[in-house]
Amino acid sequence: MASASFTVAGERPALGPRPIFPEADMAAVELGQLLFYDPILSGNRNIACSTCHHPKFGTGDGVSLGIGEGGLGLGPERKANPANHPEERIPRNAPGLWNLGAAQFTVMFHDGRLEGHPDFPNGLRTPLGEDMVAGFDDALAAQAMFPVLSPDEMAGHYSENEVAEAVRLGQLSTPGGAWDRIAARVEAIPDYRARFDTVLGAGAPITFAEIANAMADFIRFEWRADMSPFDVYMLGQGGLSDPAKRGMDLFYGAAGCSSCHAGWLQTDHAFHALAMPQFGPGKAARFESHHRDEGRIRVTGEAEDAYAFRTPSLRNVTLTAPYGHDGAYATLEGAIRHHVNPAQALDNYDRTQAILPPLDGVADWAILDSAEDRAALRASVTAPDITLTEAEIADLVAFLNALTDETAAAGRLGVPKAIPSGLPVDH
Repeated sequence: MASASFTVAGERPALGPRPIFPEADMAAVELGQLLFYDPILSGNRNIACSTCHHPKFGTGDGVSLGIGEGGLGLGPERKANPANHPEERIPRNAPGLWNLGAAQFTVMFHDGRLEGHPDFPNGLRTPLGEDMVAGFDDALAAQAMFPVLSPDEMAGHYSENEVAEAVRLGQLSTPGGAWDRIAARVEAIPDYRARFDTVLGAGAPITFAEIANAMADFIRFEWRADMSPFDVYMLGQGGLSDPAKRGMDLFYGAAGCSSCHAGWLQTDHAFHALAMPQFGPGKAARFESHHRDEGRIRVTGEAEDAYAFRTPSLRNVTLTAPYGHDGAYATLEGAIRHHVNPAQALDNYDRTQAILPPLDGVADWAILDSAEDRAALRASVTAPDITLTEAEIADLVAFLNALTDETAAAGRLGVPKAIPSGLPVDH
């Protein structure tokens, strides 16, 4: 998508139609809220979706690479459970959930491995391929299938529970597999059964797809963020501060930010290589031993996609630190400075920017310690260097602050006091 540009500094950029959100079915939304915060969906009944996507941390978890299974606590306070020590960190930063319910969002995850696409079975391109079952409303619903199947995220490890055992045996979407086992847990809880009767009709089967659809309805309603000061200004209903206006001129003009952060939601939904500093376990196949995260190329197999990651939307971005596919930068200023000269920023990366909960026995810095891997990251960059003064960086940050929707940030339904399973809720 081409960058919006100004003919006169201070003009409103031409961004096209406003984002489209489906109408909410509140019975489904309220059901999805309970499921989203309920650890019943995890193998060991100890982790909810909200553990890594909590409103307290801008729908993320406030750390660069989180701890899933084997962790205790929430956000930056989460630490390893000595009685069930994690095998690894989660390999990528927990992305924010803002506006994922907009019709424009058809590609999910940092590498886009899940995509709504009419040419694929059931309208979805996923790593499961032909094993992907029907019943998911859209890509937003289908993305819920991944964390519950990941041993390090929510499933747990082999022999710990029946869900983890099914995952280890490759029984994912098959009858009696991991999804069916999770769905059976939910169906056995009377309050959930009654709520699904309201949403689906009395006695309708509770499948994992229907669980995911309800959670998507909740995400779509709860974290719709489209009435920030920027929106108010664009609609001619209010103004912006002088620094935010100057930042907007830069963003849609000389700084070229909108060449990738395009449209109303500030994303082109495409993939770009920026030599973001890498650390943690990376994304390797079972037969590989490296710590690289090669991004989009593992989905497409195309050489030009090496180390490319999806352009994140910038809505409520001030709430979602740290930044980058692995949370390499703790501040917006740091992330912006990286964009100025990615190769140089990689070589000069300050490792104290990474927010990593203590975890013994892991190799966090293998990639940054490898001259060969750093060279590969540098070689992948296609974006041109830009020049920004400190004052211009401050103005850009002021504009990014103007993308915060305070109503959405405060939450609409919020965190439930209790959930039907009776398990603890992280507040």
